[in-house]
Amino acid sequence: MTTGIEDTAHVVDAASVMGLLSARPRLLALGEPTHGEDVLLDVRNELFRQLVEREGYRTIAIESDCLMGLVVDDYVTSGTGTLDEVMERGFSHGFGVSAANRELVSWMRAYNDGRSGSERLRFVGFDGPLEITGAASPRQALTALHAYLTARVDSDLLPCTAETLDRILGADDRWTNPAAMMDPSQSVGQTPEAIQLRLLADDLVALLDTQTPHLIAQSSRDDWVRARMYGRTATGLLRYHFWMADTSPSRMARLLGLRASMMAANLLAIADRGPGLVYAHNGHLQRDKSRMRMGDLPLEWWSAGAIVSAQLGEGYAFMATALGTIRHHGVQTPPPDTIEGLLYALPEDRYVVDAHRLAAALGDVTPAPRMSPWFGYSPLDPAHLTNIDGIVFVKDSPTGQTWWPVATSM
Repeated sequence: MTTGIEDTAHVVDAASVMGLLSARPRLLALGEPTHGEDVLLDVRNELFRQLVEREGYRTIAIESDCLMGLVVDDYVTSGTGTLDEVMERGFSHGFGVSAANRELVSWMRAYNDGRSGSERLRFVGFDGPLEITGAASPRQALTALHAYLTARVDSDLLPCTAETLDRILGADDRWTNPAAMMDPSQSVGQTPEAIQLRLLADDLVALLDTQTPHLIAQSSRDDWVRARMYGRTATGLLRYHFWMADTSPSRMARLLGLRASMMAANLLAIADRGPGLVYAHNGHLQRDKSRMRMGDLPLEWWSAGAIVSAQLGEGYAFMATALGTIRHHGVQTPPPDTIEGLLYALPEDRYVVDAHRLAAALGDVTPAPRMSPWFGYSPLDPAHLTNIDGIVFVKDSPTGQTWWPVATSM
């Protein structure tokens, strides 16, 4: 069996990844089974460099707040701010403390130096402004969209003034109250003001769409693309807050699905200008339906990857990453009858594995599901193998180099 599996394994580089695919995808998704292990981000960084230099990739998108990601993009494209400021203000979920993320940002800035236009690399956060403790106020996205339109269209086309918008929004801490995540009665998402904001946001997005030719001519395509991101973030946040106030048993599954939908909308926008590398947890990028339990409540929803894959077809490719050990979190040598255990028996430290050939090599043998003693590591599900284009396998994570979990992470 080891010989058959060995034939499916290749060196970890862009050529091996592309060799598994029928064509260059508009979105190449690279998942990770856990956060906080820079050895995985080092692999990502090297793959991105090769994709840039050999395959024409120009965008990387990671599982981080889309609004905060603008700080990083401004830095890598034009040098706005300092690297320290960008790492502090440009990442959510605690990802700014990662040395590998810092190295990525620094390399992108250096690469872009002296380049312009379509040759520049772009950075995108594709998550919504969401944390496990709740959701952000819609203020930043709404006011940015309103300001963009105010500067470029007749005032009588706008559904409200900036002063009216500010008054209806009220204090931001009403929106960010962490108690609302577990107690729907603490949410402001279904108050009359929030309902009014949903209508105003919808009108602002409609105005953005109807005035597209004028707006691109008066600003730039990049500015218009950014305004569209403000629009879908504002409407997505208001929708999320609305359902935070819901009291039905489907509340948490709906919120998980709404987060995935916001992610998917941002990824589809990246695909429009593609090709791009997407990096996030395997669970956000998989094609299979996502499932988890919260207490006695089973939850199901379609991930961002599943939504995007359904729309893009072969324009979306998914490479899952698996780890052999994370000993500092108690994840020891994998059992030999699991996928990770079979790959761990191979001689090298890391591989790109052809998932379809691996499934064929296994034949009627169904690997056992691996059980993790640590909540933060999600083993590969053998049932998902046929819906994965490839596996990046890393044998061991160096002890003591983790920077996760962070209290605010999702």
